[in-house]
Amino acid sequence: MVNECASALLEGLFPNHCCLCGLRSHRDVPLCPGCEGDLLPNGCCCQRCAVPLAAGSGGPLLCGGCLQRPPAFGRVIAPWLYSEQLAHLIHRWKYRGETRLTSLLAHLWLREIPSHGAVDLLVPVPLHWRKLWRRGFNQSDLLCRQLCRMRPEIASGGYRGDLVRRVRPTAAQSGMSAVERRRNLQGAFTTRGACATLRVAIVDDVFTTGATAEAMARTLRAAGASAVDVWCLARTPPPGG
Repeated sequence: MVNECASALLEGLFPNHCCLCGLRSHRDVPLCPGCEGDLLPNGCCCQRCAVPLAAGSGGPLLCGGCLQRPPAFGRVIAPWLYSEQLAHLIHRWKYRGETRLTSLLAHLWLREIPSHGAVDLLVPVPLHWRKLWRRGFNQSDLLCRQLCRMRPEIASGGYRGDLVRRVRPTAAQSGMSAVERRRNLQGAFTTRGACATLRVAIVDDVFTTGATAEAMARTLRAAGASAVDVWCLARTPPPGG
């Protein structure tokens, strides 16, 4: 009751406006219900890499890529498709430094994922120190913290921002093929200490080819992790999809 009154008071004094249409959102997040309804859930997808698949297939859904070359991670949880609207929100958050959108993006993740497999630790995708210095923040780290703050039971051991370190800078991966991305990330990560028997979830914003997740998962498995999942806000469609 107290929280509801406080939220109503804040909304009256400092109204939230929708980041997409600009109108008042009339809620405690800067996204109106109409624009949130325009986002595209990633409903029918591969149970391993979350790539969108054609609806109507019966039984467990696995894409051809995961059948031919199973990844090092167990599964990807990506509740949304990387649509134009979501891309706009993530761009503002990630590249314009609008870190206030972290709570909105965590809200979107948790809204679409009411239940999830238990994990011991959340681990953000690390940035190389030079990139972190230029940007001023690590968006994956912010999302990790916010998920734990909003849903403490999401990981029994909380989050470890220092467990995985990026030991060398890598080239920007936009425009690279999947093979080029894998080559770009070879030897890029290391762990600080063991994580024996731990169930770990890697947290990132967008899952594209999976090269980063694959490299991190291999590093964590080598350090003793018993299982590695990937939690991302959005999944891009396959090339030409």
